[in-house]
Amino acid sequence: MSIAEPRFRAVVLAGERSGGSALTRAAGVAAGVLVPVAGQAAVERVVDALDASVWINDCLLCGPEQSIAETSDVIQALKARETLRWMAPATGPAASAFAAVESIADYPILVTAGDHALLSEEILDEFCAAAQLRSEDLIIGLVPYELVQRAFPESRRTVLKFRDGGFCGSNLFAFMKPEARHALKFWSQVENDRKRPWRIARRLGLWTLIRYLAGQCGIDEAFRILSARAGCKIGYLSLKTPTAAVDVDSVDDWRLAEQILVERAKNRNAQTSADL
Repeated sequence: MSIAEPRFRAVVLAGERSGGSALTRAAGVAAGVLVPVAGQAAVERVVDALDASVWINDCLLCGPEQSIAETSDVIQALKARETLRWMAPATGPAASAFAAVESIADYPILVTAGDHALLSEEILDEFCAAAQLRSEDLIIGLVPYELVQRAFPESRRTVLKFRDGGFCGSNLFAFMKPEARHALKFWSQVENDRKRPWRIARRLGLWTLIRYLAGQCGIDEAFRILSARAGCKIGYLSLKTPTAAVDVDSVDDWRLAEQILVERAKNRNAQTSADL
């Protein structure tokens, strides 16, 4: 699909957990977004996909921290691109997202993660084209768990379980209007309470939480409640591409992403040979 002008400003969250992770130690890199996936850093793959999509105008890379950015050849090369600017991350994902979105005057804004190594032009086009047709302030991309399980039966994914089915996150968020920033403030409050689950329950509504845990809450109902709690209209899009649900934030996911990309390259080479 093509459009006359790119429409989204993009934000890539590339902050790093304090003390690193099992993944960064296994890969021997300073930040998770620098993990090489089939020979190319995860964050570079993300930015390449954004550059390839006609829906994306430019990119703000939020992270990794300055000390890492200054010594990383990958980050320095990305910062040299005309379509990209860099800013230091805040103290957590929610605060970083809020600071990045606040620094951009134009809407809509696409927010994604720097470890989303399987992000592609096709996934972006599907999500952005559909988001443009919606009326909510914030659109969240989800992938039906059935599709993910069918494509990657051995992969362990976090599943949001609703009465009408399970969904996996895609790390794709479309901030269509300034009101969507209220959701980031709400996310920040929940993030600050992560070690105090009773406060999270209070923010979400104890009865709502109980119904969700019991599998009695439908997805549309859940998003209506979330919208009321967050102070803005939040909707979701069901994506058809299972790889949209695969990021690289664990050693197992790193192996899975590399396997997918290697298989994809083999199929592409086989098709090229068949065409000759």
